[in-house]
Amino acid sequence: MNRKRVLFICIHNSARSQMAEAFLNDICGEQFEAHSAGLEPGKLNPIVVEAMQEIGIDISRNQTKAVFDRYISGKSFAYVITVCDEASAERCPIFPGVTTRLHWSFPDPSALPGTHDEKLAGIRKIRDAIKAKIEAWCAGVCSHALA
Repeated sequence: MNRKRVLFICIHNSARSQMAEAFLNDICGEQFEAHSAGLEPGKLNPIVVEAMQEIGIDISRNQTKAVFDRYISGKSFAYVITVCDEASAERCPIFPGVTTRLHWSFPDPSALPGTHDEKLAGIRKIRDAIKAKIEAWCAGVCSHALA
């Protein structure tokens, strides 16, 4: 089966897009090949890594990647999904030449205030919201494809 490529984009590729990539590959990897990138690649958020490890997904070896590098790679993507929050939406990049563009707004984990435990609690909520969105999207896209 020819899997469709999906690119998740956010500002730094340090949290939201990394989680979305991991969830899509885990939940619906037989149908999709997920990738992620950022406008200004940063460093992987260690609390996000911790939150993902809690549910058995290890992203600790992932590298952050630049949108421009994905563009010049020549790979085409069936879907490009931006996962920036509404406040950053104007900075969230547009990826040219795609079949379908979607925007799913999630809060920025790097902007969460508080102690480590408070940030982890906030990231868990974001993680769970991303997972739920991926599950719902996969159910809709896959059932539509089978119809």
